[in-house]
Amino acid sequence: MGRNILFITTDQQRYDALGCNGGKIAQTPVADRLASSGINYRRAHNQNVVCMPARSTMITGQYVRTHGVVANGVALPPDSPSVAAYLHEKAGYHTALLGKAHFEPAFDLQGRWFENKMAGKNSTGPYRGFDRMELAMHVPIGGWHYSQWMLKNHPDEIAGFAPILSALPGGDTGAPEVKYNPVPREHYHTDWVASRTIAYLDSLDPDDNWFVWMSFPDPHHPWDPPQDEARRINWRDLDLPAGYPGSREKIEKILAGKPRHWLDWYQGRFGNFEGGPSSFVPCQMTEDQVREVNAMTHVENELIDQACGRVLARVTERGWESRTDVFFTTDHGELQGDFGLLYKGPYHVDALMRLPMIWRPAPSANVAHNEIAEPVGQLDLAPTFCQIAGLPVPDWMQGKPLPIAPGSGRERVITEWDSQFAAIGMHLRSIYRDGYTLTVYEKSTRDYGFDLAGVPPMLAPRLPIEDIRYDGTEGELYNLREDPMQWHNLWDDPAYAKLKSDLRADLYDNLPPERNPKLPVEAPA
Repeated sequence: MGRNILFITTDQQRYDALGCNGGKIAQTPVADRLASSGINYRRAHNQNVVCMPARSTMITGQYVRTHGVVANGVALPPDSPSVAAYLHEKAGYHTALLGKAHFEPAFDLQGRWFENKMAGKNSTGPYRGFDRMELAMHVPIGGWHYSQWMLKNHPDEIAGFAPILSALPGGDTGAPEVKYNPVPREHYHTDWVASRTIAYLDSLDPDDNWFVWMSFPDPHHPWDPPQDEARRINWRDLDLPAGYPGSREKIEKILAGKPRHWLDWYQGRFGNFEGGPSSFVPCQMTEDQVREVNAMTHVENELIDQACGRVLARVTERGWESRTDVFFTTDHGELQGDFGLLYKGPYHVDALMRLPMIWRPAPSANVAHNEIAEPVGQLDLAPTFCQIAGLPVPDWMQGKPLPIAPGSGRERVITEWDSQFAAIGMHLRSIYRDGYTLTVYEKSTRDYGFDLAGVPPMLAPRLPIEDIRYDGTEGELYNLREDPMQWHNLWDDPAYAKLKSDLRADLYDNLPPERNPKLPVEAPA
């Protein structure tokens, strides 16, 4: 018998969400125990800061520009390489994905993509190398399995969820997308994902080898956990996050030192369609709203941690613990009040790029606990799964198996951004190395991406008021040792000119060629 792999992912979770990573509010004892007995990667980054590109990197082990899903709205081709298929075909693994997939556009009113219609077809796969897929999103609408389950069993509870991407005020403070959801906890998608994972595990024989991706839709907005749980953290008791600068004057001074779309979004001149509701204007957000969003996020993090505990308990009950590797990570982070902002978007800072990433190797592997400071990425996950399964890392994977001890010699990790909307046309390339993060803004384009005129009004009711174009000379540079909040942009500081040039050259020396031709942006998200 070989080693099993439980791959746990969340959606839009910050590095500091966990107690083991410095989190002070949410209680995350399950994740903390995984870190204390396993390997905690202190500088793990994604290869893109939104869902579809990041998730496509995790399943393929490839850079964004190689697999081609450069933005949300770009569908990963069904015949793309899949680590699940590789484990299934080459090592006989039973494979399943329970929860959020999002390799294909979610706003799919015409049912063009299989993910969004498989539940309606009474299908659970196989698809993309997974023997079984039971899918969920952030709200119980659409054609996903969780949505169909709620519609069939608890239709009266669907209205209790907050509408996604609405920015509708709610909660106690009128915070965007906050709602105290009357849904019972056992019907909320966090517990549903855990329950479906347990049901799948219970369908397997004790001697089976399995790769299970358990993918929680939370703590991604909307922030609407079950109301019976939501008051476990009182937003009135919370301090403002450390990354929240304070007064509007201080926020605007910090943002004015960054490329233009930072301040323009804060003040309402730029519609950040790619990171949140376009009607959201950050400068209108109150400090109490920041507190309430944070409280709801911390509650969702606690519910995820407890759901993980349920699944791990079942792994132990089935006698699999000693030969099961457990991974815990996310696709991208959340601004969550940093810089006076919320949600995500074309903003390459630690709040969005730096990830929680924990690997608890199977106890039978006798791998010692460690903390790794060298940079690693999401594209290193799939090669690690191959190594666990005793398979060679295939040539189509571009990552390397994760190190298990310091001294790996790893120097850099790269993150990219390409706009999904032609009218925005931003292209960011970032490198983290030696305690610095450098972001190059490539020349803006208008010939690639989805036409904003075709975006449903519910998703983009407000076009950008000002046309922002970058000429290729703009950028950001941060010394994270001296400025961990990334408030001081050193891009134009003459004292850092040589370092900037060196990091830029290193970035482009290590970027693979772009996929040619590019995959089209086929939907708005």
